[in-house]
Amino acid sequence: MASRIRYARLATERANPRSRALDLLGPHEIATLMNREDRRAVRAVGRVRAAIAAAVHVIVGALRAGGRLFFVGAGTSGRLGVLEAAECPPTFGTPRELVQAIMAGGRGAVFRSREGAEDDETAARRAVRARVRRGDVVVGISASGVTPFVRAALDAARKRGAKTVLISSNAPGPGRALADVRIVPATGPEVLTGSTRLKAGTATKLVLNTLTTAAMTGLGRVYGNRMIDLQPRSAKLRERALRLIAEVAGVSRARALQAFEASGRRVRIAIVIARNGWDAAEASRALRAAGGSLRVVLQKLRRK
Repeated sequence: MASRIRYARLATERANPRSRALDLLGPHEIATLMNREDRRAVRAVGRVRAAIAAAVHVIVGALRAGGRLFFVGAGTSGRLGVLEAAECPPTFGTPRELVQAIMAGGRGAVFRSREGAEDDETAARRAVRARVRRGDVVVGISASGVTPFVRAALDAARKRGAKTVLISSNAPGPGRALADVRIVPATGPEVLTGSTRLKAGTATKLVLNTLTTAAMTGLGRVYGNRMIDLQPRSAKLRERALRLIAEVAGVSRARALQAFEASGRRVRIAIVIARNGWDAAEASRALRAAGGSLRVVLQKLRRK
């Protein structure tokens, strides 16, 4: 498959005319140039808002129905997927199996580059068959849009009944038939030719941030703009949790601390305890009856 790909036609492989004298520039000039190019990445993401929203709808629907979310990629793209998956449990309190990453070359490739792994279609299909099932969502991340590992993973995922999304900085491309939703922030040639860890990587990170934040908000894991399921395992996060409980429930810090401990250090439950004086079991029942929505529970309490 790789031999049939015309890489020279990819925008991410072309030389950027604005950086043709890169080696003659000083540090300040390089910083200015790269900042200008990074703005192009932000604008490119802005142009694909509708596609991002479509992907969020797919993800929320799948997760509500018991599915899981997978990020698949190679090289920088794969590492960005690993990072996004790793951030979901501490940020949104998700179980670790809900959002996962499949990295070309395996775990070792996260820390040590294995460039040839991106061509291993067999490994991609094997990984998908071992982990993905019907009802899941697989998000393929490929700056070029033609990475064999990602394309094979998406193909295998579709055959297993999973929904598929492709994030790429090149359009159109052969990935069209492999994805239910294509998100294509066209970032153009890189400052350093072919180094897609730059603008393409920046755009990918922005897209991934939006996918997970919007999806978890849609699933009720956010109240206002606050992380109500954060995992308070450090001094900073513990203090953040206590401030959140006090502010949302409208109680003192001392009362917030009591509720925090009574809840088993579960912030969402602690807020209900602090607001209404219930015990943890009563607060948990109220949240379950509201489909987990803290907003619904608090609105009911205000009407009493």
